[in-house]
Amino acid sequence: MQDKPAASPPARPAVTRLAFNWRDPFDLDGQLAEDERMIQDAARQFCDDKLAPRIRDAFRNETFDPNLMREMGDMGFLGLTLPEAYGGSAQSYIAY
Repeated sequence: MQDKPAASPPARPAVTRLAFNWRDPFDLDGQLAEDERMIQDAARQFCDDKLAPRIRDAFRNETFDPNLMREMGDMGFLGLTLPEAYGGSAQSYIAY
């Protein structure tokens, strides 16, 4: 009696692995609506352009520039969730 050759195991399908995003591990950016993403981009740009240059000196000198609040108000960041009748933008708390 002849021995049958052992059957080879079935081939495994190729697994596609997505790269892990350490900056946004829960994909919160991907869950934002378009208007929320626009507000996020505007806030990031404001922080890069207006806030970041002032941080070191304000921290070292223990000061706060009240003009910063006016500039944030001019950008619409203050009162973002308030109704338009009260001067707000009536945006969601996610956008805020």
